[in-house]
Amino acid sequence: MRYPIYLTGFMGSGKSTFGRLLARELNCRFVDLDKFIEEQEKMSISEIFSKYGEERFREIERLTVHKSTNLGKAVIATGGGVPCHFDNMEVMNKNGMTIYLKVSAPALTERLMPARAHRPLIAGKSKEELLEFIIHSLEQRAPWYEKSSLTADTTGLSPQASVRLVLEALRLKHS
Repeated sequence: MRYPIYLTGFMGSGKSTFGRLLARELNCRFVDLDKFIEEQEKMSISEIFSKYGEERFREIERLTVHKSTNLGKAVIATGGGVPCHFDNMEVMNKNGMTIYLKVSAPALTERLMPARAHRPLIAGKSKEELLEFIIHSLEQRAPWYEKSSLTADTTGLSPQASVRLVLEALRLKHS
């Protein structure tokens, strides 16, 4: 198996929860790329967005993706937009393995409704606006996400069931 393993997918797809469980199963460390950026920049993602804007945030994110290739045996949860900007997807695929956690737009809407206040891109959206935003964003991002080494449709699965599904797919892929 190639490391690091990068988890891709839309916000709310469960990359952090899934990543912690997968890292435990693979006996390696877990890194949340957003938390890594927050520690490095000494401010929250929301603060970076409001102070510097999305363009500067994406540049910081790109530099962090490049640094992360040196983390070795790790599972890394990326932000939802990471694969869609600069050469991030190419860098992650070249230097490790990528897994796309695919979740339906209605399921993402349900998961993200309570988290709107903490996520700059969806703050203040009604349920209908959020669903529309997710559908539109997934249409734009899917071509990038689908460049992942492995795609796992985890809609309706518990995090534990999702990990079992991916571990089985990885065993088949590497046997």
